[in-house]
Amino acid sequence: MRHALHPLHPLHALALLASAALAIASAPWALDRPWLNVAFKPLATVLIIAYAWRRGRATPAARRWVLAGLLLSLAGDVALLWPQRGFLPGLVSFLLAHLAYLMAFTRVQPLAARRWPFAAYATLAAVVLAGLWPGVPAALRAPVLAYVACLAAMAAQAAVVWRAGAAPATDAAAAAGRRLALGGALFLLSDALLATNRFAAPLPLASLWILASYWAAQWCIASWLAPPASEEGN
Repeated sequence: MRHALHPLHPLHALALLASAALAIASAPWALDRPWLNVAFKPLATVLIIAYAWRRGRATPAARRWVLAGLLLSLAGDVALLWPQRGFLPGLVSFLLAHLAYLMAFTRVQPLAARRWPFAAYATLAAVVLAGLWPGVPAALRAPVLAYVACLAAMAAQAAVVWRAGAAPATDAAAAAGRRLALGGALFLLSDALLATNRFAAPLPLASLWILASYWAAQWCIASWLAPPASEEGN
């Protein structure tokens, strides 16, 4: 019987957790060391890219688009090291990352093969956006609207992959689909928290909740790709 999940090597996992923790702890409410964020925020995403790189060889088209999404996310991480000047470039980088993920997910299931995830995520995105809209500057409203549409579509298609491939429930592909759907949901949560913190009101321990959910989302998406054949066992 094949395992549904092949975890990171212990040293890789330790490096990822340490990098994420140091990036989060750079915030003023913790160590207040901005250089830690500069050094370790991109490194955490690089480690997820390294994890994804060895996976998905049996589905090369999906693998290419997932890796493209991760690399675009890395570009967004670097841009957002400068929260003011880098916000719009970061927004564009992550918008393109969501489109890349959407392309990856449609390599295995047709776009909107299940309608209800798109209806559900469209409703959720509209509710979140309506609450934040008064605080979004006029110059950013069009890019933010486009970003939210791409993010919601990505998360919805991740749920489509899960539900359209859910049988049999014990199959490794179904477990991977569940992780993928969770990754899409966590990405939306992370960005909703980030937008709330920026456009509505400061959140307590904002970097903890935003970055923890962000890297969990990226790991879930990366782990959707099948592991190398040499790691498949019983």
